[in-house]
Amino acid sequence: MDTMIIDNVKILPKGQIIIPLNMRDKLKLSIGDEVALVCEDGKLTIENPIIAAMRKLQKAMEGEFEKAGLYSDDDIVDLIMEMRREEERQINI
Repeated sequence: MDTMIIDNVKILPKGQIIIPLNMRDKLKLSIGDEVALVCEDGKLTIENPIIAAMRKLQKAMEGEFEKAGLYSDDDIVDLIMEMRREEERQINI
C-alpha cells in the first residue's frame, strides 16, 4: 500500500492551490500536466483525467449490460461476432 502523504495548502485569491513538491514528485506531475478534480461524498481528490473519465463512464453504464442480456465476456464476444456477421451480410447484398 502506498504511503499516505498529508499536507495542508491554502486557497489563493483566485481559487488556486499549490500542490506540494513531495506530492507532485510522488504523482510524477510536471508543469503543464492536466489533472481532474473530483468532488464526491464530501471529498476532493486529484486524479488522472483519463481515469476519472473512465470511472464516470463506468458509473453511468452500471447495469446496462444486464439490461441488454450480457452477463459474461462470452456474451459480449458472441454479440460482436453476430454484429460482424450482420455487417458482412449487408455488404454482400
